[in-house]
Amino acid sequence: MDSKQTDIIRRRYNRTALFYDWMDKMIPAKLRRKAVEQAYGKVLEVGVGTGANLGFYLAGCQVTGIDFSPGMLQKAEKKSQEAKVPVTLVEMDAQKMSFCDESFDTVIATCVFCSVPDPVQGLKEVRRVCKPGGKIILLEHVRSENPVLGWFMDLINPIAVHMIGSNINRQTVENVKLADLHVCSIEEYSGKIIKLIVATPDSALCNRKGDWI
Repeated sequence: MDSKQTDIIRRRYNRTALFYDWMDKMIPAKLRRKAVEQAYGKVLEVGVGTGANLGFYLAGCQVTGIDFSPGMLQKAEKKSQEAKVPVTLVEMDAQKMSFCDESFDTVIATCVFCSVPDPVQGLKEVRRVCKPGGKIILLEHVRSENPVLGWFMDLINPIAVHMIGSNINRQTVENVKLADLHVCSIEEYSGKIIKLIVATPDSALCNRKGDWI
């Protein structure tokens, strides 16, 4: 885990916090709601950012939101006070969480594992803190499966990382599997560049078709 790279990206996100709500509009509210409303129980939101998801949680959820950017958390604080569910915000690195093993019923992240320096390590931490019967919900933009567009995303990725700290060519489904998580379902949007991935630490919770039981 590269702490220097983490610090660099943290500074970039602190800088972009002022206009990140505008950037977040790349994910339609309808799709964001679809992801968040699947959460239940004790919820960990990894990379809570400016709090764009907080208004979508359903009654019964108790949400802990973490982010490694103090600037993002400052923006999220106001939204947390307007949420319909209890929300606690904590400054924390997704690659090294301080929570005990098996702490959460649901772990959710939206457009987060494009910016975590070591995404597999971050997803291993997600697996560790999620209960064995828990649900992991990831709404992520990924590298295009189109050969030409995928090549172009690889080409301009260093520019995206330098400007906003976000990789545009991550292969998140493969990273989920490398973290020893079991994929139950994948829904694809925007030419398969946005994926809604539902996974679990326990393969028994996915049926033969890969759907959540």
